[in-house]
Amino acid sequence: MLTLTHPPDTLTLQWPTDLKLNVTPAQFAQLAIANPELKLERTATGELIVNPPTGGETGHRNIRIAYFLVKWMEEEGGHGIAFDSSTGFILPNGANRSPDAAWIRLDRWQTLTPVQRRGFVPLCPDFVIELRSESDSLSKLQDKLQEYIDNGTQLGWLIDPQQEQVEIYRPGQEVEILPNSRQLSGENVLPGFVLDWQHIISNQ
Repeated sequence: MLTLTHPPDTLTLQWPTDLKLNVTPAQFAQLAIANPELKLERTATGELIVNPPTGGETGHRNIRIAYFLVKWMEEEGGHGIAFDSSTGFILPNGANRSPDAAWIRLDRWQTLTPVQRRGFVPLCPDFVIELRSESDSLSKLQDKLQEYIDNGTQLGWLIDPQQEQVEIYRPGQEVEILPNSRQLSGENVLPGFVLDWQHIISNQ
């Protein structure tokens, strides 16, 4: 069991790929505060997941995704709240997750107290996007998308540049796989939101 008191000023951590470390929700919160440069997640069973910073190409694609999501919100009047990849969510199963982009209906967001809004969001997003980077395991991302759906997400996209495809996740349905040349629709979850894949893979 990991015990945290006062974190040191500087911490260098070498993380073997086969090492599993379990932490409590309180310990996870301390770690996240002490390591703002890392994207930390925690599974429903308490396993700590340390994600390194993304490379330039993935970072470029991430910010373009966020731009188009916010642009749609502004044009459609904003019936929800969008979040970037640094936002932590506490899912109903107890996991702490940080999708690359997320959106929550405004009426659900308004049920939260000011304190809840400032911390890890105690809601599962209605919509999530995960963008696979070179270092990401496809199977783990697929499990993560299914976890979102199982916890209340209504629509999820797994964008996979390596396989040149997008996997669409919906409650009670089989995963749909689309080639990356197709436009992605927000369907009835985000009415009017369309993401052109070519805008995302462009490095210009």
